[in-house]
Amino acid sequence: MNEPHWHVLGAGAMGCLFASALYRSGCATTLLLRDAAGQSSTPVVVEHNGAHQEAQLRVSATADNTAITHLLVTTKAYDARNAVADVAHRLDNRSQLLLLVNGMGLAEELHGDQPALNIYCGTTTEGAYSVAPRHICHAGTGQTRIGRAGQKEPAPWFGQWSRAIENCTWDAAIDQALWLKLAINCAINPLTALHDCRNGELARREPLAREVAALCDEIARISRAAGFEDTAATLEQAISAVIAGTADNHSSMLQDVRAGRRTEIDYITGYLLATARRHGIAAPHNTSLLESIHNIDR
Repeated sequence: MNEPHWHVLGAGAMGCLFASALYRSGCATTLLLRDAAGQSSTPVVVEHNGAHQEAQLRVSATADNTAITHLLVTTKAYDARNAVADVAHRLDNRSQLLLLVNGMGLAEELHGDQPALNIYCGTTTEGAYSVAPRHICHAGTGQTRIGRAGQKEPAPWFGQWSRAIENCTWDAAIDQALWLKLAINCAINPLTALHDCRNGELARREPLAREVAALCDEIARISRAAGFEDTAATLEQAISAVIAGTADNHSSMLQDVRAGRRTEIDYITGYLLATARRHGIAAPHNTSLLESIHNIDR
């Protein structure tokens, strides 16, 4: 039986990172581009620890008609619905879709758009950034978790990922992993974007540290109401550890603001606040941050 062929939607840093890793492990891998301009392949360069690896990956225009059986989505969260809609004619009820995007709420939106899709979710702490189109720097290795709510056993295709991606695990409680990442991002990303600072400044500058504490209190209360008690109990320590471990980093939201790009705030703090409203919980600090980032986005 032939192994699945992965199409990758979103040829940014993370898309190129995972596409090249799948390709190097022997998986059939194709990058989806809006305009392939007659290309059948394109080079993807990954820099890591001073070494350069180049892979010649197949490309396909989104408007092509060949079927897609396995689709990895690594676009910006706010682009994903339209991007998946662009290839909807190539998907059917057997297609497997893996979302590896920031924030939460997108899986529910896509399921509403196309109920027949088999949707899986992932989260990663791998670090990568673009040097040039399809030329990336793999800045830091991390852990990748993949799963599907209610599914304990790995998907049949997961063996490909465990071979291709270092520290890649199937997570039967993926919703908890996604929520923890969301909670941490809610406390770090908007503040760094608003104050134009590295992550470590959130601990070093007393006014920012107080803001982090206020956000943690609200996020913990929302987490408990949503059924994520473990996250609520350890949230302050988890956020402190991430701030310390990434002290010199610029958050992805700050990078978006500096580049003049729209942020993913609606799928991060926006999702948190939608959850708060469902449970009747006031969250003024997070609400104020959401409004402030929306003003920047305009």
